[in-house]
Amino acid sequence: MFIPATKEEMDALGWDRPDVVLVSGDAYIDSPLAGAAVIGRVLLDAGYRVGIIPQPRTEGPEDIGKLGEPRLFWGVTAGSVDSMVSNYNADRSRRRHDDFTPGGAAGKRPDRASIVYTNLIRRHFRNTVPVVLGGIEASLRRIAHYDYWDNAVRRSLLFDAKADLLVYGMGELAVLALAGALSRGEDPRDVPGICYIAGEAPPDRTVIPPFEEARDDPGKFTEMFLAFCGENGSRSPAGIAQRHGDRWLVQNPPQRPLTPEELDRVHLLPYRLEAHPSHRAGGKVTALDTIRFSLATHRGCFGGCNFCSIAVHQGNAVISRSEESVMEEARRMTSHPRFRGIIADVGGATANMYGMECGAGKGCGGRRRCLTPGPCTSLGASHERYLKLLGRLRDLPGVRKAFVTSGIRFDLVMQDGEYGRRFMEELLRHHLSGQLRIAPEHTVGRVLRLMGKPEGEDDLAGFIGLFNELNRKLGTRHRLAFYCMAAHPGCTEEDMGRLARDLGGAALRIPGQVQIFTPTPSTWSTLLYHTGMDPKTGEPVFVERDMGKKTRQKRIFSSGRRPR
Repeated sequence: MFIPATKEEMDALGWDRPDVVLVSGDAYIDSPLAGAAVIGRVLLDAGYRVGIIPQPRTEGPEDIGKLGEPRLFWGVTAGSVDSMVSNYNADRSRRRHDDFTPGGAAGKRPDRASIVYTNLIRRHFRNTVPVVLGGIEASLRRIAHYDYWDNAVRRSLLFDAKADLLVYGMGELAVLALAGALSRGEDPRDVPGICYIAGEAPPDRTVIPPFEEARDDPGKFTEMFLAFCGENGSRSPAGIAQRHGDRWLVQNPPQRPLTPEELDRVHLLPYRLEAHPSHRAGGKVTALDTIRFSLATHRGCFGGCNFCSIAVHQGNAVISRSEESVMEEARRMTSHPRFRGIIADVGGATANMYGMECGAGKGCGGRRRCLTPGPCTSLGASHERYLKLLGRLRDLPGVRKAFVTSGIRFDLVMQDGEYGRRFMEELLRHHLSGQLRIAPEHTVGRVLRLMGKPEGEDDLAGFIGLFNELNRKLGTRHRLAFYCMAAHPGCTEEDMGRLARDLGGAALRIPGQVQIFTPTPSTWSTLLYHTGMDPKTGEPVFVERDMGKKTRQKRIFSSGRRPR
């Protein structure tokens, strides 16, 4: 069954009232790769009655009220992507297509959806049960943050949305603990992994500069952000407190990460791998093409790229599922009526981080990054487990191809002297559909350092050479697709010209290959963009703010020469 999204589905189960109602900016896709579905399935598995309202219309009570008021709480998420990123391009123009909306229609998800949906609930359910924010929009906007679309520092989303609580990070354990506390009549503010508003700061929290100071003073904003990141990377986080006017945002210490066994269980819940039938009239949900028959092998990323939000939301440790769990999920896919023998992807945020663990046990607590300025000696950069998993998937009855379409880190391949070459041979021989995605992002050392990426010119050149050598040896005709970024802080037109020359004829020119940097909340690169200063050195950083010149940088790479 689907998670009930209609009153009729609730009635068929004999429910008079749900315990939790989830409200999402996405269409309801019942998949382990869709956040609202995961939270709903986890709560159902624990015995709670859960309903879901996808993309409710905001003009009246018809959609938001169709399942009734929940017994425990409302869970509100903007969806799998921040609503402003989902709705706008880097030049702040409106996007014309939304992969997570039936028919691809743009505009079904409101701007600042977490705020709009919370207000919708408050308007039609007076004095209701707690409204709890979650998902990536809430997670990255949980403290004062620079907002690219307002070109200003905004308050914590919890204040702007006027919600009761906010779950940050990957929320499975937090929502279970929250539901349990509310069921028992306990104070939910003691739950790890949540934020709340208080009249004063608890004595055991790390106090960071207040919103008003961070808003008005770039130096204070930097101080706030560094304290926030230091808390996130701490081995014994205390939680933080930030004053907003006469009230305080309180962030509890985080929930622990899921164990591999718990992550296995999450992925093997009874997902339907379909969009809810109520969406059929609206047309196809394009995101299903990518995620329906894709296998997520792990969670998290230790890459540490400054422009990426994964570490802030998922964490910088990689949690890998067991081979047996991935195989069981694949077996279930083979029995799906739409399955035609093709697994679209076997990977994660970075595909070849599967099975790679820190040899120091609990890691260094954020004292250094795993891959920059060079690889940590404690990092186990071995492709052995990934190779074994891919081999087993190839042999699974019913599977014709198991593709790797997630990007890979070429520096990890070059660091793995024992299995790196063999991994590439297997990849080219069995797991590519014509191209391999890698993301050098840039080749200019100064820009790479500001991106939080290793300079690695030798690694990149060596990888391209290895790829071309194996292509010739195996008789394959695969191409490398280089994904690069224009107008990142520190990047000039001259730097983009250098990038175009460095990659030259090796670059496969494809749509979407070059992205213009978009400052998203709570990332290091957004700090650079907002302040124009390198927090590590105190030196000014060039920031291209003119949209025409940002587009010009993109054209320089796309055309291979500097425009006149």
